[in-house]
Amino acid sequence: MNAARLPDKIERLLADFVNRARDIYRDELVSIILYGSAASGEFSARHSNVNIAVILRDTSLANLSRIAPLLNKYKFRPLKVIFFTEIYIKNSADVFPIEFLDIKENHKILYGSDLLAGLKIDIKNLRFQCEQELKSKILSVKRVYLAGMNDPDLDKLLLKFFTSSLHVLRNILRLKKGSAAYLKGEILDGIAVEFHIDISGMKKILAAKTADRRLPRKDAAALFNSFVNDLEKISDIVDGL
Repeated sequence: MNAARLPDKIERLLADFVNRARDIYRDELVSIILYGSAASGEFSARHSNVNIAVILRDTSLANLSRIAPLLNKYKFRPLKVIFFTEIYIKNSADVFPIEFLDIKENHKILYGSDLLAGLKIDIKNLRFQCEQELKSKILSVKRVYLAGMNDPDLDKLLLKFFTSSLHVLRNILRLKKGSAAYLKGEILDGIAVEFHIDISGMKKILAAKTADRRLPRKDAAALFNSFVNDLEKISDIVDGL
């Protein structure tokens, strides 16, 4: 992990959530894990989610309803919380290799034991999920672009799809070379080197995102087109991996 200190406000929010979750579940609480950009050092107060995995011994709806009043408090709405059992994690790593690899490699234990440290994930399941998600992403991007091509907020749609595509691109790199960086710029550089693709369009999208800069609709439309073209080139390559 390459974790950097989070804003004090977020640190206090996390500490408060952990203490309250412990009070609610006590011995039923196995661990609380921070993951994603908040754990990797790329957190942006404006754009990033604060992703948390809570591992309980029982995740039935009846048991989860005990924490619902806490999650529904306005104060805790910035937190994106998912709930697992230890058994669910062990039995689902083959179905969601991208998600669990990303969490395993970029996480911070806020409470309890590190259940991810010894989690084994079979890479053979990774190619199928990468191909499936990438092709689904391409279809979704085209549909949304056609519906919103005249929208003045077209750039916001572009940034949303670009960001959600990065975790797939990262794991496609893993398929090709066995490992992949987490930082967004390094992912794009790796795609360019390993697949011999001109990713200048995606670099421009990343630059706009990093600078929190709005794009004129004409520029957003052009970058949408180059982005789709890049994803289709990568998809064709993944078919042959």
